[in-house]
Parts: sequence; structure tokens; C-alpha cells
Amino acid sequence: MVSLKNATIVNENNILFSDINFNVNSGELVFLIGKTGTGKSSLLKVLYGDLHINSGQGSIMGFDLTQLKENQIPKLRRKLGIVFQDFKLLPDRTVFENLSFVLKATGWKEKEKIKKRVSEVLEMVNVTSNDKKYPFELSGGEQQRVAIARALLNNPEIIIADEPTGNLDPETSNEIMQLFSKLHKEGISLIMATHDYNIIVKFPGKIYQCDQKGLNEVVTKK
Repeated sequence: MVSLKNATIVNENNILFSDINFNVNSGELVFLIGKTGTGKSSLLKVLYGDLHINSGQGSIMGFDLTQLKENQIPKLRRKLGIVFQDFKLLPDRTVFENLSFVLKATGWKEKEKIKKRVSEVLEMVNVTSNDKKYPFELSGGEQQRVAIARALLNNPEIIIADEPTGNLDPETSNEIMQLFSKLHKEGISLIMATHDYNIIVKFPGKIYQCDQKGLNEVVTKK
């Protein structure tokens, strides 16, 4: 599903990664770990088309990341679910309007189908009673659940999550990870950047360490 081979990634003349290899297979849970500034978020940006590979090979969901054109990026992102640390919900729209906006932007036109799909994803993340509330009326955990619901709208095969528990307290973080774990068990592949090592212990997966422009798979004892 995801493959980087001998890839070098440069941003504003800074080499972020040099000659790295990274693979994600269908149904895997993959963690990116490393200190702040080691490129975790930048690597995720490559996967959803915000940064380019400068040399080497790279592909995700059949898209060649070395040849990705601007008009292909929306098509790629429709196949992915993307979740951010700071939620990125539109503050002047209700939960329902936040989600329906995404569906309309990706080609959904029938009001009843939009309403049905929004209800389905909100039920999946257990925030069905909050669809008329604005983001500022929700707790951090509720906002992140809505952000995950947004990521699920177009039935992605992969969810990319950048520090999704970074702004949450430990109890809420665990609830969000339980939700991700449930989605993973249902067959969705997950790629998650995190600095929370407790998460990695509780929810075992494949681990890659970002460090000094390199990326190395961490072999754990079973």
C-alpha cells in the first residue's frame, strides 16, 4: 500500500531524510517515533502529497509520489483518511456542517445520502448526539473523534494520523487509541506519528524510528 525505496526528502534546501526505505502493507498498524524535529510530520506530508520526494522511488495506493501532479492530489486524498493533532475543524460550522462540507467537496450531491453518511461515521466514533454543536462546544476528545469521523467519510483504506493524542490527557488519549484500534481490527491500515511511548506498548504495531535524517525499523521482542 505504501512503499518508499532509497528516498531522499528535501524541504527548503534542508535534507529531512536521506536514502530511506519505508513499507506499509494492507492491514498494518505502523508507528513513526522520534524526537521533535526529526521529520515525522514531514514524512506523513509526503504520503498525502504536501511534500515531494527528491530522489528514489515512492508510491501510495497506486499513486507514484515522484510524479504526483497538483491535480492528482485531491484524488489521492480521497483514498486516505488524515487526522491531525490540532483537529483542524472549521470553527464557524457545526459538526454536521464540518462533515457534510467534506462530502460535498469530494463530489457528493444528494442531501439524504450526505445526511446518512454523516450519521454513519458519527455513530462509528460515538458522537451522534453532538452533530448540531460547534467545535468550541466540544471537549478535546470529542473534537478528535469528529476529526476521525471526518477521516472515515470516504471509506479510506489507510488513515494517516499526526500526533492524534498530542493535545489530549492520558485518559482521553487511551479512548482515542481504543477507537483507532477498533478501526484497525476492522481492516483499516494505520500510520501514526507519536511521541507517546505508552501508546506503542499498549497497542503493538510496526515501529519506525526517525533520527538524524534516517528512518529505521525497530525490531521489538515478542
